[in-house]
Amino acid sequence: METNYTPSTSQKLSEPDEARYLHFHHLSDDETQDGKPRLNRYSSTITRDHDFPGAKAMLYAAGVPDPDAMKDSPHVGVATVWWEGNPCNMHLLDLGKIVKESVQKQGMLAWQYNTIGVSDAITMGGEGMRFSLQSREIIADSIETVTCAQHHDACITIPGCDKNMPGVVMAVARHNRPSIMIYGGTIAVGYSNVLRKPINISTCYEAFGAYAYNTLAQPDDGGDTTKTKDEIMEDLERHACPGAGACGGMYTANTMASAIESMGLTLPGSSSTPATSPAKMRECHKAADAIRTCMEKNIKPRDLLTKRSFENAMTMTMVLGGSTNGVVHFLAMAATAGVPLTLDDIQRVSDKTPFLADLAPSGKYYMADLYEIGGVPSVQKLLVAAGLLDGGIPTVTGKTLAENIASFPSLSQDQVIVRPLSHPIKATGHIQILRGNLAPGGAVAKITGKEGTQFTGRALVFNKESELDAAISRGAILPKHNVVLIVRYEGPKGGPGMPEQLKASAALMGAKLTNAALVTDGRYSGASHGFIVGHVVPEAAVGGPIAVVRDGDIVTIDAVTNELKMDVSDAEIAERMKDWRPPPKTVTRGVLAKYAHLVGDASHGALTDAF
Repeated sequence: METNYTPSTSQKLSEPDEARYLHFHHLSDDETQDGKPRLNRYSSTITRDHDFPGAKAMLYAAGVPDPDAMKDSPHVGVATVWWEGNPCNMHLLDLGKIVKESVQKQGMLAWQYNTIGVSDAITMGGEGMRFSLQSREIIADSIETVTCAQHHDACITIPGCDKNMPGVVMAVARHNRPSIMIYGGTIAVGYSNVLRKPINISTCYEAFGAYAYNTLAQPDDGGDTTKTKDEIMEDLERHACPGAGACGGMYTANTMASAIESMGLTLPGSSSTPATSPAKMRECHKAADAIRTCMEKNIKPRDLLTKRSFENAMTMTMVLGGSTNGVVHFLAMAATAGVPLTLDDIQRVSDKTPFLADLAPSGKYYMADLYEIGGVPSVQKLLVAAGLLDGGIPTVTGKTLAENIASFPSLSQDQVIVRPLSHPIKATGHIQILRGNLAPGGAVAKITGKEGTQFTGRALVFNKESELDAAISRGAILPKHNVVLIVRYEGPKGGPGMPEQLKASAALMGAKLTNAALVTDGRYSGASHGFIVGHVVPEAAVGGPIAVVRDGDIVTIDAVTNELKMDVSDAEIAERMKDWRPPPKTVTRGVLAKYAHLVGDASHGALTDAF
């Protein structure tokens, strides 16, 4: 029997079904009590009458004070991504306690719970980094699970580190109950008395490159120059991270927080308010009022997660010089919310958006510095006035974005962190989507313009990040001519886990190897800068062309024509593919094996539930 499929039919068969989530019985949106909306829309299923006596018995034991509260009080989950041992997250339990107390003062029941995370900075350059991206899915799964299983009526999430933010947004998009995000906040800027300058976590990685190539030294500024390279490293390690909060530059955590604030999912100012500031504590108190507003007006996450709000997120990322990781997270968040978003949308926004902020990693300043001149709301105010940001989107306050920022100051004329629109760092965005015979499914480049817009060099191939790291540690990367370092088998499936490669990219910057570019099917950290390209699709493990690049092949990265190509004919690539065999699976059991089996490609968000 013959079966004929047109290309469109075949394509349709390979696409995931329309998103369908479990339906929960709940009160109608317009049901009222004493003239006011009933806010216990979902929890009433298990707390009304005596339909679920076991549930009520457990809830009394957990702290419900009396029958009236059992019958009428809404249940609000307070989800902290807390654990000790990471400054980005170590304070979030305490923030959650403030939120819980404030919610209870509103006459609601607040249930604090937790989910897991991974410290990118601690795991960077090691096997632990393979667990980082998949933690996004665990966070989303955990919050969806607790919210739905416990019949919570609303959700307040408190994330702190990179994958936390997209994870919580994906979670609330799934359960779609009134929700708000409180960003844990940025860390204070560190300072090195030995190098006599402000420092941060990225300084440590860049110093590693100088350390490996014996160029790490104190500045020749008339001060002390007696410290050894080991003493300098010790000083950096001791003082780069002075306390609680997420990494201070426009790295992935601050990128995602500022983007999500620009989508209307947080209170104004959340993304730039420092972690330990009184303003962050006040934000936690205000969140209780905001979640009540969301519940009363039935403002749900998917009402806010729209194409307009994603345009805002991408615009803010381009203006502030944010992380390439934003691309894979925006795609995942949009797909989860049912919003059509592609790599082409990201390139379109990049093409029309100027890069304005002199923020680390490529710039001088940090998020704590931006806070001092008005923070993200003041930047939003500039962009709304210029027509670059949509001020009309709805937000968790019940007001529009433009209304939220009206009371914030405009950026002063004498500040130097955010350039005027007439004098940008780069006229278009620094994030570029590249395609070509090396990445037919797309790749993501971070090109600020400071390193130029085109690079051509001979390929030097490494089958794992660890191979490149070892070569750098030996001081073995000493190119006389332009070289493109290819790191493959580090994609979502091949890694597995699509690890970030800041150790290598920062070390090359620290060693001042400006004639080296980096290309990988893995990711780069938000702290990475230089000529770097990641997210190559298809990845090597599934037989993408990157799998057959050879040492000496000429590779071109072109941010003008948006190409990533090797000077190898299609016929030669096809011939090489005949000899290619997929490598043995690195892991066959456990969470990474499950992740590798389920995960999709980076150009579609590296989702694990799109099947």
